[in-house]
Amino acid sequence: MGSQDWFAAIQLPVQGWSDHLVMWLAQNWRPAFQAIRGPLVGAIEGLSGLLAAAPPPLVLVLLFLLAWQIGSLRSAVVSTLLMFAVGMIGVWTDAMRTLALVLVAVGLCMVLGFPLGILAARSERLERGLKPLLDLMQTLPAFVYLVPIVLLFGIGDLSGVLVTAVFAVPPLIRLTSLGIRGVPPPMIEAAVALGATPWQVLRKVSLPMALPAILTGVNQTIMMALAMVTYASMIGVGGLGQLVLRGIGRLDMGLAMVGGAGIDPEVWVPQPLPPPLPLRIALTARMLWSKGVDTAVEAARLARAEGANLELALYGAPDPSNRRAIPEATLRDWSRDGVAWHSATGDVAAALSQAHVACLPSRGGEGLPRTLLEAA
Repeated sequence: MGSQDWFAAIQLPVQGWSDHLVMWLAQNWRPAFQAIRGPLVGAIEGLSGLLAAAPPPLVLVLLFLLAWQIGSLRSAVVSTLLMFAVGMIGVWTDAMRTLALVLVAVGLCMVLGFPLGILAARSERLERGLKPLLDLMQTLPAFVYLVPIVLLFGIGDLSGVLVTAVFAVPPLIRLTSLGIRGVPPPMIEAAVALGATPWQVLRKVSLPMALPAILTGVNQTIMMALAMVTYASMIGVGGLGQLVLRGIGRLDMGLAMVGGAGIDPEVWVPQPLPPPLPLRIALTARMLWSKGVDTAVEAARLARAEGANLELALYGAPDPSNRRAIPEATLRDWSRDGVAWHSATGDVAAALSQAHVACLPSRGGEGLPRTLLEAA
């Protein structure tokens, strides 16, 4: 008895199910797919036309300035020289087409990946549900995505962008969730204790602390998008992938090498990941024990002891006539321990505008420094 006979009676018609599902989607969801098609095709054509019409020197100058801004001078010089080499080998137009497709695909990945990553970091149930789906998306062969996308959207650049986004979005979702989950709990607790809302905690604490992991996810998404755009040349996507595909079909080593060399500078990302920004918290109050100032200082100490990148600044002057006042010597000791103390003689309004979290604990303005009231 052959090995296939053992499973003949229990075979699952997965192939038929897949065909019926795709055909059902094509017949019943065509209006939705057409609604998606319009904006994306407009973005692809508009960005491709803009990059193709822009003079190469202008593109190189903008690339230099962008790389210098987010990286270093060395990164800017090397990036510009590599893109200059792309023009020298005669594939500048194709490279601009590929760059436009990748930018649209990565933008779509960010629109989908960031919210899903944030929600997955906040919900264990969603995290457990997404994990097997993301595993499946990353383990399926890249070519598997091509067939259903073509049946639903047809052959062309749009299908290439969509299949690229599906293939490249999992790292962004995973690393966004991982980065937010990796924020030290004392940082969250300190921000909540000092009056931050959940939105402020996310925007001012979690996302800045998770920035290295998120940028790593963006990095991986860009490189996976470049790889998939090359594969997508088999469904009519233009750009450098077409050169590689024609080179393979003709056994033309030179043509395939030129197409691959044009993609390589776009993959190269020389700039290092920036360090996480410190969370700056400003507490304005009368320097009284009853105002919870000592609790805030202790919370900041515990957070820093756990490795949190936190800066706490106190704004207010003690009242020597009040027996509940915090002695000036104690405030100076706190300053030596890393908690900055400023009396109410400086530009408090400007200092608060630079803080991520500003805490005003007293009611009715009773505990606010006079200079802050005057600034308001």
